[in-house]
Amino acid sequence: MEEKKKKQDEKMSRRSFLNKLSAAGITVAGAAVAYTQLKFMKPTVDYGIDKVFRVGKPDKFKTGSVMTLEREKVVIIKADQGFAAISLICTHLGCTVRPSGAGFECPCHGSQFDEFGLNTGGPAPTPLDWYQISLAPNGELEVDKGIIIDMGTYYKA
Repeated sequence: MEEKKKKQDEKMSRRSFLNKLSAAGITVAGAAVAYTQLKFMKPTVDYGIDKVFRVGKPDKFKTGSVMTLEREKVVIIKADQGFAAISLICTHLGCTVRPSGAGFECPCHGSQFDEFGLNTGGPAPTPLDWYQISLAPNGELEVDKGIIIDMGTYYKA
């Protein structure tokens, strides 16, 4: 008889099982709420990519060279006329264009641009932006994506 009573005590009743399950659920929900509240307190600011950045000294570039800066979404071109910084952001919907044989092409919607960024096909309404280039005090070329200049305006170093 003692053995039978011991087995009943060891066996969990339905009520105690549901009580333990409810307590576990409340604990998990409370932990999730506490985590989200603590995470909310920490700022998650993303300042993005700098609008002004340096690309190196002018003598590092040879005439006819093209330097693609994927992180900044800019291509630096050294031509006979000087330096140009052309945006790699499509003027249609903001996709990142890529250099192609004839200039640039947008992989999203098929916009095409010549080597100067002039739109030659597809839905892009305007040419690619040209950014201002200047010489920083340390002698490096500095691109300012905050200043859009006229197409064909080269920086002579």
